[in-house]
Amino acid sequence: MKTLDSVDETVAALELSIVMPCLNEAETLAVCIDKAQSYLEQSNVAGEIIIADNGSTDGSQQIARDHGARVVDVPDKGYGAALIGGIAAARGSYVIMGDADDSYDFSDLDPFMERLRDGDELVMGNRFLGGIEPGAMPPLHKYLGNPVLSTIGRLFFRSPIRDFHCGLRGFNRQSIAGLHLQTTGMEFASEMVVKASLEGRRVSEVPTTLKKDGRSRPPHLRSWRDGWRHLRFLLIFSPRWLFLFPGTVAFLVGILGTLFLSLGPLVIGDVGFDLSSQVYLAALTSVGYQGVLFAILTKIYAQHEGFRIPRSRNFDRLERRISLESSALAGLALFAIGLVVAIVQFCLWASAGFGALDAGVTVRTAIPAALLMILGAQTVMAGMFLGVLSVGLKRR
Repeated sequence: MKTLDSVDETVAALELSIVMPCLNEAETLAVCIDKAQSYLEQSNVAGEIIIADNGSTDGSQQIARDHGARVVDVPDKGYGAALIGGIAAARGSYVIMGDADDSYDFSDLDPFMERLRDGDELVMGNRFLGGIEPGAMPPLHKYLGNPVLSTIGRLFFRSPIRDFHCGLRGFNRQSIAGLHLQTTGMEFASEMVVKASLEGRRVSEVPTTLKKDGRSRPPHLRSWRDGWRHLRFLLIFSPRWLFLFPGTVAFLVGILGTLFLSLGPLVIGDVGFDLSSQVYLAALTSVGYQGVLFAILTKIYAQHEGFRIPRSRNFDRLERRISLESSALAGLALFAIGLVVAIVQFCLWASAGFGALDAGVTVRTAIPAALLMILGAQTVMAGMFLGVLSVGLKRR
């Protein structure tokens, strides 16, 4: 598969390449190409139109050639794969990409070009600012999918973009090639915005309109499947929100509850908490601690492998201090404390002739001891995994 960072720089560059992904768009392709051609002519922009065909069987390729576009055949299936192939073949200094279903107006690209010429590296269209015609966007997408996913993206990655999934967007070709975009599905739209934001690229928005597409067939987009793929991508690229924040809350609630209940039953209002609650809180502590460890290890791995994910000075200081040895020592200390408590309990049981003990008192103490041993073992194993990452880096 051709990648964005494999662009042939020996080809003389035009100013603008207009790239449209295409899979059986015979009904609307011609009008999209004609609008793009009219823009290039009327604005005196030196440009080209590229149709990234993803295996059309309705004659879209010939239609594109008949209307003066260059066809790039992309055998790898998927929206992102088609765009990666089309962008890699582009010769323009700037690229404006948009769907070939006549839902976007390719004859009105001046707002994108103005921002690109001013130095913005990614210029997103915002359909909510420019206007959405009745019937152009399903209510599920308009009122739930796009607003929720865009809000999550803004929160996770501190991005200024309010319409993460607008299909019409422009960018500096070389700048975006440096992001090494690689997702092949619909989440390509999110990947571009996320990586551009994390890398500190100049990102902006311009209003654009969305009208009802001109196709008689259903769109390729599958709401729940593709929505989940977008959400999954956002979560994976933000270990703080996927692991760290939920894990920290779970750990704090669990450990505090476990320690309080080790002193005796706890009653809040009409609700009482005792041994069974302590067991579940200890389990919550372990799960939460594992989440925090996963967040740390995921972030270290991602940074070692060259992924750009949100980082902070506090995390940088933590990364410098943790190692296989320090993790092993901390883990062994936790394990040892729990083991000492267990040994003391065993000695008390032996002094009583191994007879019956007060179950409430014994279990109430045994749960925190066992929890410390579990947390210690988790810490040691996390340190070992960190050591594996370090060995891998030395081999490279």
